[in-house]
Amino acid sequence: MDRSYLPEGMRLGSAENREACASLAGLERAMHMGTVLEGVARLCDHAMDLHVDVGGFEGIIPYSEAVFNPDGQPVKDIAVLSRVGKPVCFRVMGIVRDEATGKPTLMLSRRAAQIDCYHSYLSGLCAGDIIPARVTHLESFGAFLDVGCGLVSLLSVDCISVSRIAHPRARLYAGMALRVAVKAIDTAHCRLYVTLRELLGTWEQNVARFAVGQTVTGIVRSVESYGVFVELAPNLAGLTELREEQKEDAPRWVGQSAAVFIKSILPERMKIKLVLIDTYPSAPTTPPLDLYIPEEVQHISRWVYSPSVCRKRVETLFDQ
Repeated sequence: MDRSYLPEGMRLGSAENREACASLAGLERAMHMGTVLEGVARLCDHAMDLHVDVGGFEGIIPYSEAVFNPDGQPVKDIAVLSRVGKPVCFRVMGIVRDEATGKPTLMLSRRAAQIDCYHSYLSGLCAGDIIPARVTHLESFGAFLDVGCGLVSLLSVDCISVSRIAHPRARLYAGMALRVAVKAIDTAHCRLYVTLRELLGTWEQNVARFAVGQTVTGIVRSVESYGVFVELAPNLAGLTELREEQKEDAPRWVGQSAAVFIKSILPERMKIKLVLIDTYPSAPTTPPLDLYIPEEVQHISRWVYSPSVCRKRVETLFDQ
């Protein structure tokens, strides 16, 4: 992938970005070459223009050049205001000098960088392509991700992992960098939808980390009438039965950590039977996400979660 189209913040500290922003000559070269650079937005003024720190030089992104909406929807003020204090990508469109002092001011366009990203990169993607992304913010229904130059895609909560979660904050946090697979492309509305769960391993890959007879830690994700689902890994959960004396307290366990004994592992039924030892408050941290897809893999055609010996089929077909 061309590094010009990385999510915002991922090119800020690169040698290429630092070199281009270190001198006026470097910025002029970047302007003539159409290079996408990054700086940090320090201020949004009364005219809604963004003032950007570009290696010690001041740059201005006019309000009309701050956001590109591929679907043609009007730009919301919050989309500009929310960039203050954060990295923003841009192309240098011009350099203006103060008549009295000779001090240069860079005229920048984030919109131009995003147009390049959309037409040269995002519009050419297909389902199954694996791309870098960065979490911008979380909602109860999913996470919004920067998939290139500040352009946003939705990762719905059901696509975050196989193990069900009540809110994306159980897995992700704002600013988190990750890789995702393209799930679908809505060309009519210029929207991209992505998925993460296919990168977090199959049932067999996850269960290989555990063995019958072990006592391990997990997180209580749901309490049902027939038992408690305990997440052992983002793509793996087991079921522990409830004793009669536990049923009243069980609903309060959701979100807590649990110590569980692994009673049996049943590939043919894709089940893990657990015995609950104890529950206790979880630490307020996001557990790490272990990806089972190597960095060099840029596309997957098919993903089968369920074991071959299991009659139940859980899979994703990207190439259809």
